[in-house]
Parts: sequence; C-alpha cells; structure tokens
Amino acid sequence: MRATAIGACLYACVAAAPLAAQGSDAGDGFRVGISVGGISTVGVSVELFRDTHAIELGLGTWSFRDVSISTVYKEYIGGKALRPFVGAGLWTVIAAPALEEERTGLALVLRVPVGVDWSFVDNHAIGLALNLNRGLAVRRSDPEDVLPMNRRLVPLPEAYYRLTP
Repeated sequence: MRATAIGACLYACVAAAPLAAQGSDAGDGFRVGISVGGISTVGVSVELFRDTHAIELGLGTWSFRDVSISTVYKEYIGGKALRPFVGAGLWTVIAAPALEEERTGLALVLRVPVGVDWSFVDNHAIGLALNLNRGLAVRRSDPEDVLPMNRRLVPLPEAYYRLTP
C-alpha cells in the first residue's frame, strides 16, 4: 500500500511538470559538478539536459573503500534562475571487503531526489536536494549475514555545485 502511494505521488509530480515547466528556450547541453551528501560523502557528477529534462550521472564514495554510482532522470519545474526539480533513478554501491574472508558488498537502491537548483551567476549553479532512498537488493560483505533487507525510506540530504562549460 505504501509503495503504491509513493509511486502515485512520484507519478503526479512528474506528470504535472510539463504543465508548469519553462519553455523550450532552456536549451540543451551538459553540466559538471561536485556534491556533498546524497549518494556519497563526496562525489562528482555530469548532467545532460535538454529544456526541462535531464539525466544525471553521479560517481562518489563514502569512505574511499567503496564506489557509489547513480543514474537519475530529472524534471525541472518553473522559472529560470530558481528551479525546483523531482527525479527518479537507481543508485548502486559496491564496497570492498574489509576482511579476507568477506566478499564484495553490493546494494541496489531506488533514488528519488526532490530539490531546488539556483543559477546565481551565468553558468554557475548551486542546489539542495533531499534524496528519498529505498533498498531494492543487497549482497552483504559477510556471507553468513542473512538478515532480511530493511525496506524503509531513508532520506539523505545533498548539496551541490554545477558548472555549465
């Protein structure tokens, strides 16, 4: 029931976006950036955009013993300088084993970022997002750990800087 309600809310946000989105004068291109929080302690990203749509590719780490990779589709809503957005995508974490008897840990997570992007000077932008995350699959590092995965929503805040070259 809860998953259906979350899916319906996400669909309503994305479906309503073209009605309020900025016009086709937004153009297309790409942005590169750095982020703190979200899918990692520190990360880099590339965002390919066309008008109000964007695909973001992120790469980061929590502790330099793991790699976080994320792909998100975003829909920007509203004005030119201050633009709210909503998105959906997948986040994968690959963690190196800490002990010899452990294996590589893996996690696949559904990621729904909701936030605001502010273009404050020419090609520079900063933003804040709240990433709502839900685990889809996990392979723990300890092969004897067979606990079921916790499927609750985990909110992770993120701040970023982006440059349009």
